[in-house]
Amino acid sequence: MKKGEAVVWSHDSKLKGLLKKTIKEAGVDWVKPQRVFTYRSINANTRAYARIWGLSRIWQKALKVEPAYILEVISEKYDRLSENEKARVLLHEVTHIPKNFSGALVPHIRRGKGNFYTKVNNLIKKLK
Repeated sequence: MKKGEAVVWSHDSKLKGLLKKTIKEAGVDWVKPQRVFTYRSINANTRAYARIWGLSRIWQKALKVEPAYILEVISEKYDRLSENEKARVLLHEVTHIPKNFSGALVPHIRRGKGNFYTKVNNLIKKLK
């Protein structure tokens, strides 16, 4: 990646298939895969391996659409991972989707019973 180059996004149907398989195996029943759009980016300036983007309520109202999410993987980082690590990254990202699938995002809360990372780890344990 050269500094200053534009980010390039492309739709990724293979990623969508992996997402469907992963959430099914982990028992993630609150995610509507048909409303999660999967993209791969190149030249993204981030430390992340992947990101999840929610469509907020005001956009849903303005566009007259149902809640939706975009799951973006950062190609330069995500592609180097093992299959198991890729599944873990996907589960981390879908844990940001709330149980009511509203378009909002769940933050990284580190304390208490609803600990975000505990939820992610519990989903990872369910993988075959």
